[in-house]
Amino acid sequence: MERRIFLTTAGDEIAPRFDLAMEALVLRLAPDGEIIARKPLVLAHPSADELCDLILQRDMDAVVCGGIDEEHYHYLRWKRVEVFDGVIGSVEAIIARLVAGSLRPGDIIGFQGSGV
Repeated sequence: MERRIFLTTAGDEIAPRFDLAMEALVLRLAPDGEIIARKPLVLAHPSADELCDLILQRDMDAVVCGGIDEEHYHYLRWKRVEVFDGVIGSVEAIIARLVAGSLRPGDIIGFQGSGV
């Protein structure tokens, strides 16, 4: 089954905080992990509530983000959206983990000297 993934971004990295994200990347992944579509988004202003609305409107299966407050985390989980929170690293390295099916909450990826 195809998966739709929403990544909060800041340039080439995952945004450190969900509530302050001004950019996002939407991925559609085929069942074999191949990237079907990749669409960058520029947001009008930072807002955790509006991000949650956007994620639900676009029928996302998962969200990849840095820090996220407990209220929004539980809201997304209640709406059956998988949340990979506490993720730090380069977007491309994180996408590689998503495609491989090995991304986990709290992963620190793609930095030289990180040991990961």
